[in-house]
Amino acid sequence: MLLEVRGSRMCTSVRMLAALLFIVLCIQQGHGQTCTEGFAYDRRARQCIDVDECRTLPDACRGDMRCVNQNGGYLCIPRSLYNQPYRPEIPALPDPAYSDTSVGFSDSFLPAPPRSAEPSYPRVRSTTQCILGYTLAEDGTCNDIDECETNSHHCNPTQVCINTAGGYTCSCTEGYWLIGGQCQDIDECRYGYCQQLCANVPGSYSCSCNPGFILNPDSRTCLDVNECEDEPCSHRCFNTYGSFMCNCDEGFELAADGTSCIDLDECSFSEFLCQHRCVNAPGSFSCICPPGYYVYEDGRSCEDINECDTGNNTCTTAQVCFNFQGGYTCLDPLQCHSPYIEVSDNQCMCSAENPACRDKPFTILYRHMDLSSGRSVPADIFQMQATTRYPGAFYIFQIKSGNEGREFYMRQTSNVSATLILARPIKGPREVVLDLEMVTVNNVINFRGSSIIRLTIFVSEHPF
Repeated sequence: MLLEVRGSRMCTSVRMLAALLFIVLCIQQGHGQTCTEGFAYDRRARQCIDVDECRTLPDACRGDMRCVNQNGGYLCIPRSLYNQPYRPEIPALPDPAYSDTSVGFSDSFLPAPPRSAEPSYPRVRSTTQCILGYTLAEDGTCNDIDECETNSHHCNPTQVCINTAGGYTCSCTEGYWLIGGQCQDIDECRYGYCQQLCANVPGSYSCSCNPGFILNPDSRTCLDVNECEDEPCSHRCFNTYGSFMCNCDEGFELAADGTSCIDLDECSFSEFLCQHRCVNAPGSFSCICPPGYYVYEDGRSCEDINECDTGNNTCTTAQVCFNFQGGYTCLDPLQCHSPYIEVSDNQCMCSAENPACRDKPFTILYRHMDLSSGRSVPADIFQMQATTRYPGAFYIFQIKSGNEGREFYMRQTSNVSATLILARPIKGPREVVLDLEMVTVNNVINFRGSSIIRLTIFVSEHPF
């Protein structure tokens, strides 16, 4: 198109050229995590950056128009006009330049003075207004407006304003999330942030531990406490996961408080714990025996002390020491009363030639034995038999004296022997003297005689 200079300064042509310049600027205030139109949110930079519409929009400018990217928008300029250099000075024209204020800024294009060789073209003024979100500085540059600082944002009271290039973002503080435009508290306890106990608080949470645990430095996990380091138990302590257990030494039992140990009275468990008497001691017990006994190796049984063997007796040299269960006795030398004469240390004899011996036993033999008190019955305790046997003779065994309580009886076991039986228990201490008689009958020579065993039984005081 050829431009001719007329007196009207070609006002119509200038307006036509200005109409060819189509400026597109879409501005929309952003909030939340959305940016104003012309910007896109960069997740890494966490801010809004300019979108190059000339690259991203297909056919951003039609026809012979060239796309020029701007901060937050783009311009469409005729290619022939865009390629021509700007003139440094353009005289002002009396007619007002066309100004489009619908997009938030004004650009005036003034035609160049008429020249025969150069066509006229518009020039963008250096006083271009800034897009929304920016303000014009004194040096002519556009500076970002901090809507958060100037309180020109539209974030609701529950939100936090975060300034971005050319806009702002409405977000929530840590511990809250955006739901329906409102910042609502996150219940961290629902998501297992704490290992054991969790207490939700506005915008945060607090972890704690069960008894027996302490909170780790990460404020989330719990560490088992070794309570045994504080020695809570009287005797022995065993640490467990989250707790501890106390154990007592042998002879003690755990008290109701679970930590103290009290003595166990073993003697109260059974009367058979000791053979004689049980004595309780802290953590243990001991068995004691009556005089004349000592505690056996098992620690519970009582064993007789043989004072005659140990020499711990009061018998004289003329006496004979006889030991029995739990004691001893000193036997005086045998004295045979007339008409008996001594034939050995323990036997007296009455001679058949002596008329005084006619109705008396031929011999008296002295024997001694011991018997435990309360011995179970029946029991064979003594055996008697004939030492001299005559042809045609037979023998009768009987208890002649000393059995007034009928505790004993004789059972003949053969023609020449019999056994003394304990039929009833005897309680001691007691001394029983029995005359056991053996009657010899010989019808061939018409002989009848007897012999006596004088058996002295020492019954002990105790049943052992």
